[in-house]
Amino acid sequence: MVYLFDFGGTLDTGGCHWWKMLWHGYERQAIPVSEAQFREAYVHAERTLGKQPIIKKEYTFRQMLEAKLQIEFDYLSAQGWLNVDAETARQMQTRLLADLYNKVKITIEANKCVLLQLQPQHRLGLVTNFYGNMSVVLKEFGLSNLFQTVTESAVVGVRKPDPQIFQRAAETLGVSPSDAVVVGDSYTKDILPAHSIGCQTVWIKGEGWTDDEPSDCIADMIIHDLSELLVVKDKLEERING
Repeated sequence: MVYLFDFGGTLDTGGCHWWKMLWHGYERQAIPVSEAQFREAYVHAERTLGKQPIIKKEYTFRQMLEAKLQIEFDYLSAQGWLNVDAETARQMQTRLLADLYNKVKITIEANKCVLLQLQPQHRLGLVTNFYGNMSVVLKEFGLSNLFQTVTESAVVGVRKPDPQIFQRAAETLGVSPSDAVVVGDSYTKDILPAHSIGCQTVWIKGEGWTDDEPSDCIADMIIHDLSELLVVKDKLEERING
């Protein structure tokens, strides 16, 4: 049995969608914009990053996060929603970057402990929609030696929710999808496509893009913290071997 993990929203935030992760940072740092204004800036930033090669292959996670925040702050200022002078905005952005990066480091360190407990008995893989800098990010957080395969959208040319990205990861590890457990925070991008090719699925459910619930949830397991995976893994193994 192999485990295929998502990264963004799973290993780095513990199931919290990045828009919520960022918004909570804005709240803690008292950035004077509304949630609706921020959400629009978040969408703008994600679309911009999807269209333009702003994130370089050599970027660390911190550099990547800094670039995202810069786009958001520029948009909020251009819309007239962030009514502070340039120096104040720079200071806010610096504090916000430090706040969020520290949160990510703490979350990843906790999740790394879970991965280390799984690794002796199971092969681990990473399946992620990322910008081509995943190897740099894994090194940054001391995760490089934990994964036997990394299937990154910018490298393989396939993005979630295309189930082919999970198929490729399973093939790289020499197993069929039915012998793989996919762990991710996105019901639509992780759980549904992985389930469609026969993978076992574990939905790490936190604050999502919306509060909508799937009408007929097909996830094999639902957890709220990655550490719970150590509790349910025997049941998953029974399902696969059963």
